[in-house]
Amino acid sequence: MREHLSAVELWPALAWEEWKDTAATLHMWMQIVGKTRLALTPLENHWWNVPLYVTPRGLSTWSMPCHDDLFDIEFDFVDHHLHFRVSSGATKSIALRPQSVAAFYEEYLGVLRSLDIEAKINPMPVEIADPIPFGEDRQHASYDKEAVHRFWLILQRSDRLFKRFRAGFLGKSSPVHFFWGSFDLAVTRFSGRPAPPRPGADAITREAYSHEVISAGFWPGNGGFGIPAFYCYAAPEPVGLKQATIAPAQAFYSSDLNEFLLKYDDVRNAKSPDEAVLEFLQTSYEAAANLGGWDRAALERLSNGGDGSV
Repeated sequence: MREHLSAVELWPALAWEEWKDTAATLHMWMQIVGKTRLALTPLENHWWNVPLYVTPRGLSTWSMPCHDDLFDIEFDFVDHHLHFRVSSGATKSIALRPQSVAAFYEEYLGVLRSLDIEAKINPMPVEIADPIPFGEDRQHASYDKEAVHRFWLILQRSDRLFKRFRAGFLGKSSPVHFFWGSFDLAVTRFSGRPAPPRPGADAITREAYSHEVISAGFWPGNGGFGIPAFYCYAAPEPVGLKQATIAPAQAFYSSDLNEFLLKYDDVRNAKSPDEAVLEFLQTSYEAAANLGGWDRAALERLSNGGDGSV
């Protein structure tokens, strides 16, 4: 067993400006893998069939159908490989290294063909400005192993805390999952009530926000803020949420993003980073749920648990 890590090691530095080129490349690689899952799995409510999930090595698709077998694809951010595993026993890997999205896409499709996996992937990226088709993208070609590993360490820690937070809710809630379109780790709670249609919503947004939600997550620096941060928002947003007071003291409401934010560096510098994140998740949820008239007595546990006690 390894020794306990310090808070600095559990929550490593991740300056967006220092790894944004790698993040942009990795984002496109994840979209390619995620679109495979989208192509091969049936639609679930709120697109829950498409995200990736934190694993002890990185991020995984979980199981997908392949003829009479199952297979999965996992980003390994320890040894820096993309692993393909089929239940019949076949395995393949791609080394994660500096190369263009176009080169990765060609290599990726070649592996799928070698495993006799057919997936109709839309080659156009989503949820980004000025998208370049995967097969033509030679602009994004960076891969900093150290930065990616630190990113995964943050996802790993956040995943644990988000699951503790999720455990305190009896109502419908999403898994803790990583959306490859928006490039963030998220968990969402639902009031149980349908939501009014969102003005100008497309098919993706209409499905995602068909019901009232309070969603929290972690952006690594994208999303319009420019630095890593934890976030929480309500959709639809109840009147008065912008003026609500939440904790810890460093958290604030961004009128530009219409979200509560807690900067990642403020978490790293907190006396207890874990407690700072949990406090942010709980108080931002409470503010939105109270103002939104959620039936908290019916939707919440008396205690979050999660410590193994019965």
